[in-house]
Amino acid sequence: MQRPIHELVDLIPPSTQRLLGTSMEAVRAAMRAGDLAAVRRVRGSFALAARDGERVFLARSLDRPLRYFLAKQESGPLLLVADRIDAIQHRLHERGLADQFRPDYTRMAPAHHVTELRLVGCPDPNPTHRRFLEPAATLPQDLDEIGHRYVAALADALRSWLAAQDPNEPIGVPFSGGIDSGAVLLALHDLLLQTGQSAARLKAFTLSVDGAGADAAQALDFLGRVGLEYLSEVVEVDAATLDPHDAVAVIEDYKARDVECATAGLALLREVRNRYPAWSLLVDGDGGDENLKDYPIEENPELTIRSVVQNSMLYQEGWGVECIKHSQTYSGGYSRGCVRTFAPAAHLGFAAFSPFTQPDVVAAAAAIPFAPLAEGSTDRLYRLKGEIVRRGMAAVFGRADFPVFPKRRFQEGATAIPTFDRLFAGGEAVYRRHFAALHS
Repeated sequence: MQRPIHELVDLIPPSTQRLLGTSMEAVRAAMRAGDLAAVRRVRGSFALAARDGERVFLARSLDRPLRYFLAKQESGPLLLVADRIDAIQHRLHERGLADQFRPDYTRMAPAHHVTELRLVGCPDPNPTHRRFLEPAATLPQDLDEIGHRYVAALADALRSWLAAQDPNEPIGVPFSGGIDSGAVLLALHDLLLQTGQSAARLKAFTLSVDGAGADAAQALDFLGRVGLEYLSEVVEVDAATLDPHDAVAVIEDYKARDVECATAGLALLREVRNRYPAWSLLVDGDGGDENLKDYPIEENPELTIRSVVQNSMLYQEGWGVECIKHSQTYSGGYSRGCVRTFAPAAHLGFAAFSPFTQPDVVAAAAAIPFAPLAEGSTDRLYRLKGEIVRRGMAAVFGRADFPVFPKRRFQEGATAIPTFDRLFAGGEAVYRRHFAALHS
């Protein structure tokens, strides 16, 4: 009996793989060999497929999506790999296989795992997932040590990224004056000076919709306290330019908070692109909330403080690939939500970097003993982030004056409350219907 021909089509452009200190082929070789330790050591931003006969291996960094779709041909199975659902749909149409496409038939490889598929023909077996990042809560209940470890990991991630960039390229930081964007901006500033480079490469871009929103004032307050007002650039846009349905199309998702964030992000980055047509480099603070469990538990009826503090990487990965609540179509947690930052930046031609998603930073966060530190109190849990980062910035960069303001989501701080409520009145059900209509 003739064996089926198995075909892999990788639609992710090699130019979008931004590995630090290694090559795509070296990572692929580690994936094929099952060398999880080598994959764990990979730095940068990547979404890679490797093939060994009928076996295909997929792995990605936390900051970007990696989707796949298994189609049937008379000759054998066809596996399409892409970072976008519409890229898969377009290629199926080109191959005369459009009738097989449904957006919910796409799958997303979960972050921090090597996913293996066997292309053996109908029926194809389920994929298997082998974890390559598995940190544990090993740090003592010492906020000074915790802060030092966490910010040192952030500094190492930024140092490696800076070393790989053209020293003449400007660097933009989407900046609200919050803890995460503040830590990224100050760390970049101090690292540039430490390496003899000009901190004038930096620009802190703050979104203000209709000249309103609390972030513009907070950002200027933050920069004023640390003597870096000259880095500020407030980006004012008209509310009419914000369209959640446009964001749904760009991120190919419908979760309300991610749609809101992407809508504001698109408005900011479009205006930055208009002002600076050649600008490329962005560094953002996305992933910091997930690392330090800084979300209002009360907003999600599925969560309790017990479930949050006792599930190591709940906010990064959702409930886990072996759990009932895991969605193969979308993955979970930030492993799904990374599209809110990655897709707008890629759509507008920016090369974005999210240092809080790097494995050593995630591992440093996962090593924090959240349960005993929080002692069952949401208030204690919510205060941890500011304390950890403030102490870490003092220990690593000597920044004893690091400003800490109350938490506010980026999209909420960029607009006046009535404008926010009007723009995002639709909610997830409306966004989901629009998403379905895009592929009907």
